Amino acid sequence: MDEIDETVAEETLSAVPSNEQPRVYQPQKRKKRLGDRRDGRLLRTLYGMNKMMPFIMKDRSDGCNTYADEFDVTECDQFCKKMVRSGHSNFSFLHVMLAAYVRTASQRPGINRFVSGQRVYARNNIEVCMTIKKEMKASSPDTAIKVEFEPDDTIEEVYEKFNKVVEANKQSKDLDSDFDNVVSKLASLPRPILRFIVRILFWLDYHGWLPKSLLSVSPFHGSMIITSMGSLGIRPIYHHIYNFGNLPIFFAYGIKRRRTHYSPEGKPYTRKFIEIKAVTDERICDGFYYASAFKLMRQYVEKPEQLMRRPEKVFEDID
Repeated sequence: MDEIDETVAEETLSAVPSNEQPRVYQPQKRKKRLGDRRDGRLLRTLYGMNKMMPFIMKDRSDGCNTYADEFDVTECDQFCKKMVRSGHSNFSFLHVMLAAYVRTASQRPGINRFVSGQRVYARNNIEVCMTIKKEMKASSPDTAIKVEFEPDDTIEEVYEKFNKVVEANKQSKDLDSDFDNVVSKLASLPRPILRFIVRILFWLDYHGWLPKSLLSVSPFHGSMIITSMGSLGIRPIYHHIYNFGNLPIFFAYGIKRRRTHYSPEGKPYTRKFIEIKAVTDERICDGFYYASAFKLMRQYVEKPEQLMRRPEKVFEDID
């Protein structure tokens, strides 16, 4: 396994329930300053070139990089089975990925930045977006969900928060989420009016003036968005990120695959792997920082027991 500069301590499965572990994250009280947005604070100490990048690459599609990796999930698979046996029904690799991202963002806060209005911001929270189906049927409608996490959440808390939102949407008598209802109303308008409204939305988003009620349900605004191609039985794709909104990362992962290896003595053994692909906005941080974050995330996925405990420290982004 590749190493990063800051090593991740080997941790064992915690016997202390998450709700009994003291919180380590105490957000700094910051006064809102000129240039800050509802969903983030302006980064004022970035190097000049970092500030220039959003002007050179104006759209998010201009600054897209693609990343592919493969995680050894042999131990992760056993961990998921252990969690299911302990009462965490439907616990899966998705929960591990979410918890690994949340923990990585707590240690590498730069991946939780975003670009809006050609400026770089540090997001005020960690929000993960995902599209789900009410039922696993081709005819079942899609609905977008958004889940907020704390930087020091354990994997159990990530599991509980995510499942709570998913179940609330699946059990809702209204087939559409709040965002779906907003979109349906807009889509029913005549095309000239709809085009005008969309331009207004882009303009409001550029200046950070979108209403909080819309930001709270928009799947285009968040820390990252993730999709499971494995649930469809296929390998992952490079999914584009959107020019509207401010999502900087789109993760996709595929089916679990087995591979036979051989020991130095020539004995065969099997390991399990899952392919990961991501599309990222390179304007929020440089390649070295991204590489460090992805290596750290891989360590959390491959050794998920350490996510049962809170991080020793949560790092704040630069001013």
